Amino acid sequence: MFKLKPLLISIGLCLTINSNPLNAQQQNKNELPEIGAAGSSILSIDKERVVGAAMMRHLRATQPILHDPVITEYVNDIGNRLVRNAQDVNYQFKFFVVNNNELNAFAFFGGHVGVHSGLITSADTESELASVLAHEISHVTQRHLARRIEAQSATQPLTLAGMLGGVLLTLVNPTVGIAALSTSVAASQQASLNYTRGNEKEADRVGIALLVNSNFDPMGAPNFFGKMAERFRYKSKPPAMLLTHPLPEARISDARLRAQNYPRRQLPPSLSFELTKARIQARYQGDPKRNIAYFKSVLEKQQYALKDAANYGLALAYFANEDYQQAKALLEPLLANDARNLFYADALTDTYIALDEHKSAIEMLGKLNLLMPNNQVVALNYANALQKNAQYAQAEQVLQDFLLVKPKHFIAYDLLNEVYRKSKKTALMHTTQAEIYALLGAYPKAIDELQTAYNFADEQPLIRKRIKARILQFEDQQSKLKRL
Repeated sequence: MFKLKPLLISIGLCLTINSNPLNAQQQNKNELPEIGAAGSSILSIDKERVVGAAMMRHLRATQPILHDPVITEYVNDIGNRLVRNAQDVNYQFKFFVVNNNELNAFAFFGGHVGVHSGLITSADTESELASVLAHEISHVTQRHLARRIEAQSATQPLTLAGMLGGVLLTLVNPTVGIAALSTSVAASQQASLNYTRGNEKEADRVGIALLVNSNFDPMGAPNFFGKMAERFRYKSKPPAMLLTHPLPEARISDARLRAQNYPRRQLPPSLSFELTKARIQARYQGDPKRNIAYFKSVLEKQQYALKDAANYGLALAYFANEDYQQAKALLEPLLANDARNLFYADALTDTYIALDEHKSAIEMLGKLNLLMPNNQVVALNYANALQKNAQYAQAEQVLQDFLLVKPKHFIAYDLLNEVYRKSKKTALMHTTQAEIYALLGAYPKAIDELQTAYNFADEQPLIRKRIKARILQFEDQQSKLKRL
């Protein structure tokens, strides 16, 4: 998988709404008690979508989002499997991973659900991970964030410009975020805590039912709760998730009793889950040599859930240590036995490129692209292999086709920007850089890039017209945010 260039920018937004943070959406009135109003007098569903998109742009610009198409695809697959069985879904949910070893997960406006990489590697089963996602989905479908804002609106009004960074910090890094918010919400802290406990109980109840309806083991929820409580019982510093998701003994007992009301599901280990854990451990945690020793030990002692996942982790550790031939020797048999496995195809693409075997990567990915057109893992790796082999026109076509299906895909624009740079299409390079800035919420920078692109498109009247139209669109989006 190719590396993204670091990109740090500052963002200022001018949205005005009343009061505070935490998690979002609607309520099943037949089964659940009313906890305040639905929040619609403060934020409509449409406004929640706009505010959620603005928050996501802010997160992309300020937090270490894991732009890893394989992991992103897996987490969205699990999340969407849960969403298909949820009630009162008013959004197209988007799931993403933050590269952070802390145990944490969070949700906010517009169906955005984030999970820290450390939480994924701490889960022992796919049902445990699914229980966390089900809980966060339930925060969204119950519109908890909108309801908290309504409950606190009487205390003091806040502008989103003033609270946005603090709200997201509280969700992503609670220790820092709570300090950032303390001056603006001190008057309502106790009410906020009580309200959060009610939200947590409701999200547990809805989440466990959702877990069962999606064919996961209902004990995934109490098992993960119990593990967290035991691990951090005597720690002076609890994990981030326990700051935003209090976990008293009564809550664990209640979750266990609820789960026991459903039949237990003894599920076999999930290969995709085990591969995701191995990928995070080998690529984003620890030192390559230590990781090699770890996966070798796991294989020798047979301390793995699935041997293929342990071999995959060892291959990635070898790759990180630049032992490319050893990585290749492990990955090629794995893919030969599971030809459509995108974890293996992604890692083998990187290995072929590192060994300057671009044609092997292109041949492998070309076949997969015919079977799975516009799949994000296949399309992005295929385009990357093509551009590494200086086949810029083909890479450009693959990415343009993909962006027609996924028009706001951050990695695709970043890669297309590289293709245009290498093929010396200067005007188009600046237009794609503008799209990257827009996805980070930096509209003034995006407009500057478009104006630069316009100056490089002297003899391209059609591109100039498109640039003018896009500038107007960005100005309109800025204006709409200010009017909220």
